[in-house]
Amino acid sequence: MSGRTSKLAAALTVFGALLGVQTGQGLPWAPAVKRSAVKQRPGKPGKPGNGTSDDVEKLIKNSDCVSCHAVDRQLVGPSYSAIAQKYAGQAGAEDRLMKKIKDGGAGTWGSVPMTAHSDLSDAKLKAMVRWVLAQKAANAQAQDRKTYQYKDKDGKSVTLNFPVFVEGSDQKVTKDIFKGYELYNSYCYRCHGQDVTESELAPDLKRSLNQGMTGQQFMSIAMAGREDKGMPAWAGFFSEQEIKQIYMYVRGRSLELVPVGRPPTEGE
Repeated sequence: MSGRTSKLAAALTVFGALLGVQTGQGLPWAPAVKRSAVKQRPGKPGKPGNGTSDDVEKLIKNSDCVSCHAVDRQLVGPSYSAIAQKYAGQAGAEDRLMKKIKDGGAGTWGSVPMTAHSDLSDAKLKAMVRWVLAQKAANAQAQDRKTYQYKDKDGKSVTLNFPVFVEGSDQKVTKDIFKGYELYNSYCYRCHGQDVTESELAPDLKRSLNQGMTGQQFMSIAMAGREDKGMPAWAGFFSEQEIKQIYMYVRGRSLELVPVGRPPTEGE
């Protein structure tokens, strides 16, 4: 199945769930769509039990692991290097981590639950865990520390770590912001309102960000979902970069830098 076809199938699954709106805690929410309902990308690891490090890395990169974990920084879950550091030198670490990946659950690194991977063989689990534990010497990648200054709707100066507009223009949005607009208004709008406007189905994301929700919190909730509130988990469907693009667009809307409707973009 192609990436485009699998995304369409997953979108139809989510949309079908949204038709059965439930009421919870004073607000109607769509019932949760479990991550297992989303078609995951197949891996091609070769021989995971005794393959090379490159084979195992390929297995991990072609799995849903990359939706929640990175080598050198926290996403939804801890980085691989942080996991390796935590378990370095501990007897039985391999077995505990294999069980954690297979069974899922929360508690060790916070309240966000890890998806169970009961379909993975012991050979694959062992190879993946050994690769993760070998990342303890990984160096954090240099982060882009460039900042961008804008004026919000009230004229107050705000600092962002991403550009909203193309250089030399205060109207045409960047490709990332425009992509976020397309993704949001293809999927997220069903619950959160067209163009990040208010909705009776889910929280106002503009208000959430203006009240202090960070980009990391936004990504964690989007990827892991909130099953108790009917928020589906988008890990395995959206990539890390796509969630970041959605966040950029929503943040731009929360500051009213990005207007309602289709924003003008570079090349127009």
